[in-house]
Amino acid sequence: MINIDKLFKIGNFYITNTISSTIIVDIIIIIFIIIINIKKNIIPNKIQVFMECVILYFEEIFKRIAVHCNTEITNFICSWSLAFFIFIAVANLTGQVPGFHFIKISVLNNNTITTIPLFRISTSDINLTLALAFISIFLSHFFCIKCKGIKTYCTKFITLKAFPIFLFVGVIEFISEIVKIISLSFRLFGNILAGELVIKKIYNLFAFCVPVPFIIFEIIVSLVQAYVFAVLTMVFMNIMLNELY
Repeated sequence: MINIDKLFKIGNFYITNTISSTIIVDIIIIIFIIIINIKKNIIPNKIQVFMECVILYFEEIFKRIAVHCNTEITNFICSWSLAFFIFIAVANLTGQVPGFHFIKISVLNNNTITTIPLFRISTSDINLTLALAFISIFLSHFFCIKCKGIKTYCTKFITLKAFPIFLFVGVIEFISEIVKIISLSFRLFGNILAGELVIKKIYNLFAFCVPVPFIIFEIIVSLVQAYVFAVLTMVFMNIMLNELY
């Protein structure tokens, strides 16, 4: 098991190596966005074409999932799903950069100087994956309230029809939403943590050549897991909207 190492403390808040990795991921995404905005043109360049293709691809996926949704709903759900995909993909891929796991610093811990990794893949921390899953499910509920109103939304969980049978159904629905959070977070966390452990072991045994196939495999896994999280976000949001129509 990989420990979450504490780098330093700000007040009562500890900065860990997963937080330092998250900051790097945020910087990379921000720089990428700035570059795209600076270089965007009527005649698109290669980067602009690539991003437009990605956006159109997610829109096409959602149109296949939800044929009844209007433009506002499609834009909202696709925007958030794409944001999840980009963040998770970049976070996962940072761990495949050679030397990422072996940048270490010395810190004072219990009056003892220890050497710990400066970075660790952000999504191999259950705290981050739980936060992402919670945001994903929260957004689906928030948008349903915005589209259908709080009264209609509440009928999914509370109704006086056929009492108390539907009260029990409401409890089951509430539990299912918690299960969605657990499912989304643990799927991402488990796959990325397992990959990180494998890569570290391979690097410890072989410095050159041998790790390459494993790195390629982990790159594929990283993109697939980001894609799965984004698509499941679309599906969950669509299910919420369908149940209230």
